[in-house]
Amino acid sequence: MNYFVGSYATSPAWEHWDAEAEHAYFAQLKTFKNIQGLEHPFTGTLHPHDDDWFIANVSPDWKFVFTCVPGTMGALGKNPHFGIASDDEEGRQAAIAFMRKACDAIGKLNQGLGRKAVKAIEIQTAPNRSKASGSAKSLQASLETMLSWDWHGADIVIEHCDAFTPDHAPAKGFLSLEDEMNVVNALNTSHQANLGILINWGRSAIETMSTDGVLAHIEKVKAQGLLKGLMFSGVTDQESPYGIWKDTHMPAAKNLSVDFGAEHSLLTEQEIHRSLAACGNALTQDSIVGIKLGVRPKDADLDTRVGYNQSALAMIERFFK
Repeated sequence: MNYFVGSYATSPAWEHWDAEAEHAYFAQLKTFKNIQGLEHPFTGTLHPHDDDWFIANVSPDWKFVFTCVPGTMGALGKNPHFGIASDDEEGRQAAIAFMRKACDAIGKLNQGLGRKAVKAIEIQTAPNRSKASGSAKSLQASLETMLSWDWHGADIVIEHCDAFTPDHAPAKGFLSLEDEMNVVNALNTSHQANLGILINWGRSAIETMSTDGVLAHIEKVKAQGLLKGLMFSGVTDQESPYGIWKDTHMPAAKNLSVDFGAEHSLLTEQEIHRSLAACGNALTQDSIVGIKLGVRPKDADLDTRVGYNQSALAMIERFFK
């Protein structure tokens, strides 16, 4: 298989834009033989800093999966009622307007590259229910609106983030997996849609505070025929530069087979293989499989940033060999 890399999480130019550094980073990613493209952050415009630069500098062969989580989290920082599952109508409409911009950005990228380059858009079921009210009913209303738009060939996929639970403070606190699946099933039936669910390894581990919980989420979604993919981000239950049970895209744990890894990461090669095995035949060449890794320290050099991605991809590769 070929994979998607959430390159922004490892980028040397994400927090402070540096076109030269990003160009060098992309040049390294273009040498990877086992990636089909990027998981691309949507924050309100096609590129956070320069749309034309982005179109000119990505590989002409890459595919893209847009993720709305960076823009969603930014909006939630200003308005806790923001979200496509929000019961606050103003907050829900603001999220729909944000999604409309994402739809337009997909069209712009396709036009710039001269092809249908965007495979899917990952959406998240904000708001954080420890701070604002959200529901399956509101999510369904938002998705009904979104399904009326032309998505330029991109599928709409719900990326399950850790759901609100009274057991511990959430990282995201969005809708439950059951609510998301129920809405997706209802709309797939009533609108002949192709909605699905993507599991983010780290976020499911945070919600359940266990690695077994990730497998349970995969099994639930697979049983409903809704599994669209699996993205690997790590997490830890120990003191580390990445925090304890924090959604900081911790890299996979180091082992003797790779050069780069994070100490105390619960995302070991064994857990990667367990999760891929749990997907079974639901995982196809059309599935979204990939990695999204942060790097500490934040001033790490380019070789380190690239190396973490190469090491994690090598762990996935070994499952399929």
